[in-house]
Parts: sequence; structure tokens; C-alpha cells
Amino acid sequence: MTENPIMILLYVGIAAYVANMYWGDYKSGRAADPEAACLPGATGTSVKAILIAVIGALLLLAVETGGEIALGVVDEQSEMVWYFVFAIVAAGIVEEVIFRGYLVVDKRGRAALVASCVGFSLIFALIHFHVVSLEYPEDVAWWQFWQVELEWTLTDKALFTTAILFANSLWFYACRFGPWNETRSIFPCMIAHAASNLGVFFVKWAQGYVIF
Repeated sequence: MTENPIMILLYVGIAAYVANMYWGDYKSGRAADPEAACLPGATGTSVKAILIAVIGALLLLAVETGGEIALGVVDEQSEMVWYFVFAIVAAGIVEEVIFRGYLVVDKRGRAALVASCVGFSLIFALIHFHVVSLEYPEDVAWWQFWQVELEWTLTDKALFTTAILFANSLWFYACRFGPWNETRSIFPCMIAHAASNLGVFFVKWAQGYVIF
């Protein structure tokens, strides 16, 4: 994601709009019928479901931080400008709506649900572009996406980060469809994702990789 302030502001605006839609849908469903919500996962949830989601996400962050130290790849991580924190928190809303909301095969049996969670988690991990990146030739405009070239980066850091992203995605799917979230609400996923990304920001800050 770009660190252009205008693009970040636009992204945060989109996240705020989506969150407002979900909140409105949740209130409408609560006032009428729990099944009346139109948006996927726009249902009430419990404090227990939220706590389980956040604790699990932070434990995975601890594993990621410890793993980077053990592998000796801490100095390979990217720097982050301070205001990018707003974008990564907003991602906790936008990415959850896309993946845990729509990119899942629900009500087709447990096997289909699990398979879709695994498959879309792999996509989730790959599109963060750590093991693979999109490279434009020098004479190609940004909109000529069909001429983009794929470049693989199979370093220890890239592979480990991608594996953690895959695990995170599986966890967020579990947060929505696990037995502790009886209403299959997406709100625990959003909160846990935002907490995880915010945790990444503070870890980078503590390690000296946040630019002020």
C-alpha cells in the first residue's frame, strides 16, 4: 500500500464508510430480526468472542516477532512512516469485509467452508507481496497492468512473513466461524485484525523502524 498521505486518507475514508454501513446494518437487524442483516457478519457478538479473537491475534504477533529475532531477520523489515498507522488500522475493516465477509464458501457444508478458508488465506498471504512482487518495466505506464512482470523473493524473511500472514488469515476465519462466535459476527475479526496491525506498528516503533 502506498504511503501517499492523500491515498491513505482516501483509504481511511473508505474504511469509515464501510464501518458505518456495517454499524447501520447491525442496528437494523437488531431492531427487527437477527437474520435481517444484509451485510455478511453484521450481527451482534459477545465480549468473549472479541477477547478470544484479540488474544489469538496478539499471540500470533508475538510468534512473528520472536521468529524474526530467532531467524536474525529483524533488520530486513521495512520502515514505516508514522501516519501509515491509520491505513493499517483501516485495513482491519476493509480486508475483513472482503475476505471474512465475502470470500468464503458458507452454508455448503463444513468441508467447503474449511477448504475456502484455507484457499482464500493463501491468496490473502500472497497478495501482501512478500514472496512475490509486481514489477513494471521502465517504459510501461502504471495502468498497463497486463504487462506487469512477477518477481519472486524467496528469502527467509519473505517466506516467514508470508507464513505468518497465512496463519493470521486462518485465525481471522476461525474468529468468525469458531464455536465461540455463535452469531458468526465479523466484528471480532475486524477488531482483532486492527489490534494485530496496531501491534505491528508498536513493534516497529520499539525496534526503530517507524519514521516520524
